[in-house]
Parts: sequence; C-alpha cells; structure tokens
Amino acid sequence: MAFEPKQLKCCDCDVEFEFSAGEQAFFAARNLVNVPKRCPSCRLLMRFNRTGRDARNLTEVACAECSTVTRVPFKPKGYRPVYCYVCLAAKKTPGEQQFDKTMEAVLVS
Repeated sequence: MAFEPKQLKCCDCDVEFEFSAGEQAFFAARNLVNVPKRCPSCRLLMRFNRTGRDARNLTEVACAECSTVTRVPFKPKGYRPVYCYVCLAAKKTPGEQQFDKTMEAVLVS
C-alpha cells in the first residue's frame, strides 16, 4: 500500500505539519487508525508532561534545514546544526533507520 504525505494542523499550536508516508506506514504497521492531532514539537511537550519531566528543559530552535520552529530536549551549543523531526528523518541513511528500529524493539521489550 502506497502512502502519500498529508498536511495536518496541530490542535495545540495551529501550525501545519506533514504526516509523512513513513509515519503513515509506521502507524499502519502498529494498527493505529487515528492520524496525529499534534505536531512533533507538541507531541514531545505532551510526552514530557505525561512522564512528569520538566518541560522547561525543552528548547525552542529553528531547524537548520527548513527553518521550522521545533522543540528539542537539550540546549544546542551552536556548533552543530539542529533539525526538526521531519528533516532529521530525511537525513538518516537506511542503515541508521534500521538501527533505530532495532533499538526501538529493544527498548519496547
């Protein structure tokens, strides 16, 4: 089944974000039927709030690739580029993506 990228609007910050074909495949593989309501930055913020971690440790930065404002769980030092979720996924090589899936399986079990 071929997936096409969709533009969605975040229910928290009203910013449009892309629900990529890769994310759609991820959702389909896990039998998730609802599309995300929040952008990746707001999802990260909700995850911090849900787990009781201090959301003040999140830093808002502009993506080095597309200039989208995103939140990251660290303070950038300025000598390395910081990417949003979508640009970071696009920059990863297939080997790195496979490693992430392997690590995800290890972390889940």
